[in-house]
Amino acid sequence: MSAAGLLADPAEVRAILIASAKAGEAITYSETLALLGHDFTRPKMRALCKVLAFVDDEAAELGEPELAVLVVRQSDGLPGQGWWVGGAKKHGYTGLWEGPKAAKLIRRLQKQAFDYWGRQG
Repeated sequence: MSAAGLLADPAEVRAILIASAKAGEAITYSETLALLGHDFTRPKMRALCKVLAFVDDEAAELGEPELAVLVVRQSDGLPGQGWWVGGAKKHGYTGLWEGPKAAKLIRRLQKQAFDYWGRQG
């Protein structure tokens, strides 16, 4: 995938997510868009998801834990549908995209990012 035509520079989004991981905190779609200079709209959120997929593809190539899982809905602290469509399958998860089982998977994946980036200084 080419970075051309994306909502934001993947390197900028990656830096935001690494800072979030180092802080040990998830970040909402709205907060992420605001840091990129955008108001929250559904089309902007969907465009952000394309950048997140690009960032995760790069992380995988570098042997790093995924970062898109850190971007969550304000309402329930879980990633949106865009993450679940690809992310859940990648982890062999076939359950509901919300609720305790979904939250357990997300907490485990977020912890991997928190632990990895927390050690990076």
